[in-house]
Amino acid sequence: MNPKKAGFPNEYWKAIIDCDAAYDDHFLYGVITTGIFCRPSCKSRVPNRENVKIFKNAMMALEEDFRPCKRCKPEGLNLPIEEWVEQIAEWIDTHYSEPLTLNKLADISHGSPYHLQRSFKRVKGISPTEYIQRLRLEKATWLLEKSEQPITEVGLAVGFSSTPYFMTLFKRKMGITPSGYRKAYLKTQVLEREENEE
Repeated sequence: MNPKKAGFPNEYWKAIIDCDAAYDDHFLYGVITTGIFCRPSCKSRVPNRENVKIFKNAMMALEEDFRPCKRCKPEGLNLPIEEWVEQIAEWIDTHYSEPLTLNKLADISHGSPYHLQRSFKRVKGISPTEYIQRLRLEKATWLLEKSEQPITEVGLAVGFSSTPYFMTLFKRKMGITPSGYRKAYLKTQVLEREENEE
C-alpha cells in the first residue's frame, strides 16, 4: 500500500507491527473499526493498515471519540468497567449475526476473556454468551412474525450456527418451537383483524 495513502510514515506502521515500545512516546494509534486507541507497544492483534489513525497524544484521540485500550492503557488512561461493558454490548448489538466467541470479543475490546466474562456478568447480570443468545432470539422472533423466511433461514440469519441448535434453544427459552410460535402469532393476527372488522 502507498504510505502516502495511509496518511502516516512506514516507520510508524513497522512500530505497530513490531509492538515497538521505543515509539510509545512518539505517537498513539487508533483503530477506526473498533474505536479503541493504543500505544505502539500494545500486544493486541495487528489491525489493517487502512483502519489505523495516528494521534500525537491521548487528548487528540479522545476528542475524536476513541476509547483508551484496556490492555495497554495509553497515557495511563483507563476506561471505567461499566463504560467498557456498554461499548462491548453496543458492538454485539450491531454484529450479533456474525460468529462471536468470548475470545473474539476479548480481542476486539482489548481485554482478556476471563476479565471480560467477569466484568460483563457483573455489569449486565448475564454472561456475554447469554446476552448474544437473548439478542439473537429477539431478532429471530421478529423475523418469525414479520417475514416468511423458512425456519432454517431465520436461525442462520440471526447468527445461530445450526438450525437444530436454534430450534432447541428457542424451545428451551420460549417454551414453544419456532414454527409453533409463528403459527400462534399468525393466528392471533387473524383473530385481531376479525375483531376489528366486527
